[in-house]
Amino acid sequence: MTHAELAREVDARCRLRGEFLLRSGRTATEYFDKYRFEADPVLLDALAERMAALVPPGTQVLAGLEMGGIAVVTALGRHTGLPCAFVRKTAKAYGTARLAEGAEVAGRQVLVVEDVVTSGGQIAISTRQLRELGAAIDSALCVIDRQEGGAAALAADGITLHALLTRSDLDAARG
Repeated sequence: MTHAELAREVDARCRLRGEFLLRSGRTATEYFDKYRFEADPVLLDALAERMAALVPPGTQVLAGLEMGGIAVVTALGRHTGLPCAFVRKTAKAYGTARLAEGAEVAGRQVLVVEDVVTSGGQIAISTRQLRELGAAIDSALCVIDRQEGGAAALAADGITLHALLTRSDLDAARG
């Protein structure tokens, strides 16, 4: 599947129209329902296969953010062979009481993986928390960058955002 075909498939399956409240607090008239590609094993695998080429050299751990980034990071790990960490929004208060489950992040080069980026807020928060745990993080990777300021906001925190697809790609795919 070419990049354009992949963009067309994601756009057709995931772009919804209506009124949607975003995590950032903003209201949007379009929404990319990431669960529609995350729940489709064939489409998710095709996305992860393409994303593998975007993983920066030297990456030692892939860290998927709760909740959507978990499916993406698992599929991506299959294509890269890299271990995965599953990052909660807040550390659980019982059992291991860990923020990041799975692969150890302390002292390792970690790539934060997310599904859709709008403001970059959750990536910034999670990156700060992971850095406090000793992770070295300078990049994040997402399936879709809505191109609404997330990349610039993350750059201010020393994080380079890599995106498989952008809103421009999805718009172009619509013909």
